[in-house]
Amino acid sequence: MTLSNGTSDGTIRWGILGTGFIAGLQTQDLKENGFALQAVGSRSLESSKAFAEQYGVATAHGSYEDLVADPLVDVVYIATPHPFHHSNALLALNAGKHVLVEKAFTMNAREAQDIVHLAESKGLVALEAMWTRFLPHMIRLRELIAAGAIGEVRKVVATHNQSLPKDPAHRLNDPALGGGALLDLGIYPISFAFDILGTPASIKASASMSATGVDRQTAAIFEYANGAQAIVDCELDAASANRAMVIGTEGWIDIEHTWYNPVPFTVHAVDGTVVERYDQPVNSRGMQYQAAELERLIRAGETAGIILPPAETVAIMAAMDEIRKQIGLRYESDAVLEGTQE
Repeated sequence: MTLSNGTSDGTIRWGILGTGFIAGLQTQDLKENGFALQAVGSRSLESSKAFAEQYGVATAHGSYEDLVADPLVDVVYIATPHPFHHSNALLALNAGKHVLVEKAFTMNAREAQDIVHLAESKGLVALEAMWTRFLPHMIRLRELIAAGAIGEVRKVVATHNQSLPKDPAHRLNDPALGGGALLDLGIYPISFAFDILGTPASIKASASMSATGVDRQTAAIFEYANGAQAIVDCELDAASANRAMVIGTEGWIDIEHTWYNPVPFTVHAVDGTVVERYDQPVNSRGMQYQAAELERLIRAGETAGIILPPAETVAIMAAMDEIRKQIGLRYESDAVLEGTQE
C-alpha cells in the first residue's frame, strides 16, 4: 500500500494540545511539510504563547477547553502525558474535532475503547500517533512480507532500550504519571509485533521493577495459533542498538539502529545473500506521515485506515494490560477512569 508523501495542502487546520517535548517534535514536522498550524493550547497561556512563537502557530490559547472550542481548528494533536490522553481526547471529540493521540494511546484498553466509541459515534477520526507505522520503510517492509520475500513469517524480534533520566520525580519514573518502560518504550516493539503478526493467542511476560514501583525493564513473548512468536523487550535505564528482525522460512529482514525511526533495512535470503537493501531518506523527522494519513482519512470520509485501525489500537492496549497484570504493574486509572485533568 502506498501512502502519501507526508505533505499537506494546508486546508485542514491543526491544533496542538500540550507544549512539551513531543509536541515540539510533531509540530516542527508539520511546519516543515505544509500543514496548517492553527492553534496551540496549554494550561499556561505563557507556555502556549512561547510555543506559538517558536513554531509559527497562529493562535495561542490558555486552556485546553479554549483550544478545542476554537472554530478554526479541525484536528487536535494530543501530546500530554498518557494518563491524560483519555480526558483530553474525549474533550476534543465532544467539541467535534478529529484527534491524533500520542502513544501510549491511553492507560488501558477500557480508556482506549471509550475514545474509539465516541469517535465512531460522531463520525470523527481517532488515530493513534504510532508514527513508525506510517514511515516509508515500514510500508515497503509490509509489501515484501505480503509478497512472500522471506517465506512464512515465524518470528518477530524487537527491542527498545534507552538510558533515560534516573530522577525518581521524573515522569518516566512516577507511577502517578504512567511511568515505566512498558507504556513509553515497550509500545513500539509491541505495536510492531501486532503490525506483522496480529493479535497474539497468549502472552508470557517478565519484568524488573524500579524503586519507585514502575517497570524498569520488561520482556514478553507473544505466541500465535500458527506457531509464530514475537519477542519484545524494553528498558528505561540501559541503552542498546535497538534493532528489529522479521524472520521467515525463506530469509529474514534486519532493520537497522534505531529500527522505529526512518532507517535502512536489509532483506536476506535463507543463505544470507542480500536480496534487497532499502534506504530511502525522509524529510524532517518523519512524524508528518501519520498526520498526512489522518488528513487522508478526513478527506475520504473514513474513520479507520488499514495501517492502524482503532480496533487494533484497543487490542494493543489490551495486550499491555495483560503484560501489566503479569508483572504486577498497576496504575490508578485501572480502578477508576481518569476524570478531568486538574
